[in-house]
Amino acid sequence: MPDDRVMPVLREPQRRSRSNRKLLVLLFLFFMTVLVILFFQSSLSKISAIEIQGNEFLATETIAKASGIAVGDHYFAHSRTSIANSVSKVPMVQSVDVRKRFPGLVTIEVKEYPKVGFELADDGKMLAVLADGSTSPLQKPGAVPDKPLLTGWKADDPNRLKLCAALSMIPAALLSDISEIKPDPTNGFEDKIKMYTRSQYIVETTISYLPEKIGRLPSIVDNLQENNVHGGVITMLLTDSHAPLGSGSSDASNKNDGAVQQKEQDKPTGKPATANEDDKKSG
Repeated sequence: MPDDRVMPVLREPQRRSRSNRKLLVLLFLFFMTVLVILFFQSSLSKISAIEIQGNEFLATETIAKASGIAVGDHYFAHSRTSIANSVSKVPMVQSVDVRKRFPGLVTIEVKEYPKVGFELADDGKMLAVLADGSTSPLQKPGAVPDKPLLTGWKADDPNRLKLCAALSMIPAALLSDISEIKPDPTNGFEDKIKMYTRSQYIVETTISYLPEKIGRLPSIVDNLQENNVHGGVITMLLTDSHAPLGSGSSDASNKNDGAVQQKEQDKPTGKPATANEDDKKSG
């Protein structure tokens, strides 16, 4: 009998599906590339607004220029860190916080150094003095000064910068009675200062002692006023003392450090008297 069985024909695997997948991937990449190019060419990829907050003395234009960015720049071309580093180099700026919100908004919030005093400009206008030693015109001319007036200081005096830093560490309540601070250096105390109070006292101390000594001043003034002692010079150096005006208290305080050394030399040594001393006593 003839064999009716027929051997099946093996078909070659279809490669069309694999080639179709490759084509789809290429088309997808092509369209993604086109979309990315269109995105970076559109307004969505650019900075549309810059908000600056927290500045009291610095002009908004100054901060915007220092940031290095402008409306129309590419949004992703500048990082928050790079913007903050650029703005932090501006005088008066203590810290910077930069926030970016898509699409296109950049917010720069600055924290300025605190105000520690005032100075008079050459034209007689009042300037605010900040903790970093920089100065700025008052935003509200005619405002009553609520900080000490710094007089007699040179702009490049290192003690001026030291004083500004010290004042920034002192609570405002302890400075409320201080109306003026001027330099008064001596050989013993190069950073010595003279402060004038609204309660009509003159206070002599140093910038180094100021943060430590200023807390005692209100109680000293209260004690003097309770004893009907008004005016005079309060010395707050190695020791605290009070003397009437014109009593030579300033000269005495200038030599305070030398007086302490002299006291050490005048202490008894405990040694027996010499022969010469015995002869003087017998004579």
